[in-house]
This record gives sequence, C-alpha cells and structure tokens, in this order.
Amino acid sequence: MTTNLSAKVSSRYQISIPSAARQALNIQTGDRLLIDVQDGVIVLIPQPSNYTTHMTGLHKAIWEKIDTDDYLANERDAWQV
Repeated sequence: MTTNLSAKVSSRYQISIPSAARQALNIQTGDRLLIDVQDGVIVLIPQPSNYTTHMTGLHKAIWEKIDTDDYLANERDAWQV
C-alpha cells in the first residue's frame, strides 16, 4: 500500500486503524497487532495466530540447491574436537 493514511491519538492514547489499511492487511475485530518501534517509527504487524504455520517455508530459496543431509553432516563433523 502506498497511500498516506493518518490516525488521531485519543485522550486515552488509542488510535483507529483506517479502513484502507485494515482491508489491505485483513485486520478483523479482536485481532492482535505486534508493535515495533524502529528509529522513531511505530510499525504495527498483524500477530500470527500460529507462528509455526506462519514461518513454514521461510527462506525456502536459500536451501533450494543445497543437500540438507550433506550440510548437516558437514556441520556435525565440524563440531567434533
């Protein structure tokens, strides 16, 4: 999303997420958001309901051309003293 959106902070320090942002991220009532502050910027990230499922396949391209059995065997050999 490249649209500039804004939200006003209420007297109770609450904000409402604009409809366009909610729709783009499929944020529903009751969903939880992770809050990250990075160099003075607040980043809101939808919290996955299941981290294992969410991370399945992450960095898959890194392991595409590597024989994982050989890789693990080499790593284990390197641990031997």
